[in-house]
Amino acid sequence: MPQTDPVDLTRRLIQCPSVTPEEGGALVLLEGLLTEAGFACTRVDRGGVANLFARLGHAGAPRTLGFNGHTDVVPVGNTGDWTVQPFGAEARDGYLWGRGATDMKSGVAAWVAAAIDLAAEIPEDGALIIAITGDEEGDATDGTKALLDWMTEHQERMTACIVGEPTCPNHMGEMMKIGRRGSMTANFTARGIQGHSAYPHRARNPVPALARLMARLDTHVLDEGTEHFDASTLAVTTIDTGNPANNVIPATSRATVNIRFNDAHSSEGLTAWLREEMERIAGETGIEMSMEVKVSGESFITPPGELSALVAAAVKAETGVTPEMSTSGGTSDARFVKDHCPVVEFGLVGKTMHQVDERVEIAQIQQLKRVYTRVIRDYFA
Repeated sequence: MPQTDPVDLTRRLIQCPSVTPEEGGALVLLEGLLTEAGFACTRVDRGGVANLFARLGHAGAPRTLGFNGHTDVVPVGNTGDWTVQPFGAEARDGYLWGRGATDMKSGVAAWVAAAIDLAAEIPEDGALIIAITGDEEGDATDGTKALLDWMTEHQERMTACIVGEPTCPNHMGEMMKIGRRGSMTANFTARGIQGHSAYPHRARNPVPALARLMARLDTHVLDEGTEHFDASTLAVTTIDTGNPANNVIPATSRATVNIRFNDAHSSEGLTAWLREEMERIAGETGIEMSMEVKVSGESFITPPGELSALVAAAVKAETGVTPEMSTSGGTSDARFVKDHCPVVEFGLVGKTMHQVDERVEIAQIQQLKRVYTRVIRDYFA
C-alpha cells in the first residue's frame, strides 16, 4: 500500500490561503482525504469559524487517541518582503517555504499522513480523533473550544491528546510541552481633570499616578518559579495618553500589562492583586482608576506519566534525542484540551513561525511523521 506523503500534503495545505478566519480550502482538503481513508468527518463551524472533527473507530472507544491542530495562519504582512510567494509552497534548498509551513500545516500534515497509513491497524477497542480548527491564531473562542463543546454534546471523548504545535527551539526532538503558563492582560484607565500645564494646581494629572502604578507592578516579584515552571512575568506593554499638546495636562491616560503566570497563581488571584494595587495608588493620588482584564488561559501541567513517557520514547527512537519536558513559551490550544483529557505537545522546530519567509526543513516533516506513527502504534500496542 503506498504511503501518504506528508511533504506533498504540507505543500497542498500551504497553497490554501487560510488566514484567520478564512478556511481557504484547507479543511475541505483534509476532510476529503480523511473521508476516503474511512474517517467519519463532521464540520463543526461556529461564529464564522470553520472547524473539522474526524473519527476513525467507534465513538466512546475506551482507548481514543486524539490530535489537535490548526490550519489557520497569521497574515503574511508585506508580500514585497518575501523572497517567495507566501502561498506558493516552493521547495528550495531543502526547505518548503510559505506561510503556515512551520505553524502548523506541517504538523497537521504529518499526523494526518500517519493516521491515514495506520487506519487498518487501529484495534477494535480503539479510535483516532483528529480535531482541526481554523481559529487558533485568532480569538480562539470558536475554534478548539467549539470542537470540545460539540464533542461533549455528542458524547465524543478522547482519552489522551497530542497537540502538534512547533515545540523545538533549535533542533528536532529537543523539547516537548507538558504544560503552559497562563496568560492575562489588564487594561488600566486613569482619569483626572484637564488643565493648563502652567497651572497644574488647577488640574489633576492622571499620568504620574498611572506611571507610579506601572512602576509598582513592574518591580513586583510574582514568584521564583515552581517545580515545572519558570518564574512568572509581568510586562508593561504600553502607556498611552494621546496628548498632542505640550501645554495641556490630559484628562485621561491608559496603560496595559501582560502577565504570564505559572501554577503558583490563578487569574482570579492575580486580578485581585492588580485591583488592590490600583486602588492603593488611586487612594494616594486622588486619581480615579479602572481596570479591565482579559484572561487567555490558566496555567496547567500534565504531570509526567504514561502519555509524556510514550511521546518521549517515540521522539528518542526517531531522532536520537530525549526531549526536555518543558512548560515554556506562550499559549496554545492545549489550554482548552487539558480540561478534556491529558495532553502533551510535540512538533517541529519553530524558528521561522510568523516570520517573513516562513519555512520548514523538508526532512523534518518526514521525521515528524515517523514520530507520530510510532506514537499511534505504541499507544494502541
